[in-house]
Amino acid sequence: MRLAHERAAVRVPATTANMGPGFDSFGMAFTYYDEVEVRAVTGATRVRVEGVGAGSVPEGDDNLVVRALRAGLDAAGAAQAGFEMRCVNRIPHGGGMGSSASAVVAGLVLARGLLSDPRALDDSAVFSLATEFEGHPDNVAPAVFGGATVAWTQEDGAPRAAPMPVDASLPVSLVVPPLATRLSTRQARKVLPEFVPRADALFNTSRAAVLMLALAGRPDLLLAGTEDRLHQEYRRSVLPSSMEVMDSLRQQGYPAVISGAGPTVLVLSRLEGDARAALERQGWTLLTPGIDMEGARLV
Repeated sequence: MRLAHERAAVRVPATTANMGPGFDSFGMAFTYYDEVEVRAVTGATRVRVEGVGAGSVPEGDDNLVVRALRAGLDAAGAAQAGFEMRCVNRIPHGGGMGSSASAVVAGLVLARGLLSDPRALDDSAVFSLATEFEGHPDNVAPAVFGGATVAWTQEDGAPRAAPMPVDASLPVSLVVPPLATRLSTRQARKVLPEFVPRADALFNTSRAAVLMLALAGRPDLLLAGTEDRLHQEYRRSVLPSSMEVMDSLRQQGYPAVISGAGPTVLVLSRLEGDARAALERQGWTLLTPGIDMEGARLV
């Protein structure tokens, strides 16, 4: 395999995972994107970052996008090169919107764009490699495929994903906390118990089925379908402000959940004036993207 193109550019959506009862399985992509351009060069790798992470993320071969790009080229049996890269980042880091998964998917799809035979890194290969690289198929799946997805790991360790029917016109709101409030996925997972009561497992099984119905076109079921007993309550100690916001919104009838590992709160609805104004006064930022139905794409 050889590099047939000198340049490539990719657009990758922000995502959510752990949606309500869909812990480690349900994900969704949004029309809110990181964009990356790359050019193969003979010299050293240089990365220019604009937006989120500018001045703080690595600007050489240790950059996550570059590392994923090189992993993709290795998987395809292609030669390596130096790279000049420009990253326009909009997805908050450590915010529960899939920034790490998006970076990994961006690098792998850029590798596809440089190859003589892009079929060597089709969506299925990108999904498998990105899951191996990033570790969370529920974030990777919507970043690759778009829309709403369910992801799982087979007994042999292989990741799998399938699309869930979703009404693309469903309004969504992302309530993003102030920059000082960030949480790593590792921190968020440390507080989860190894075992849960059978009643809680049964509760989530039914609510996950209800959420699938709700996303497919039954908005009247969204509040019930976003109930959870497996993971959110256990994270209250590390996400006190986010859980308070989620509780308040749910009491007002909004189908709100913690997005990913938090601290962003996802609401599967538009937020009305009073609720929105109250959050903005507290320093929270409201994003109202649509649902991305395409996933990562070369542009």
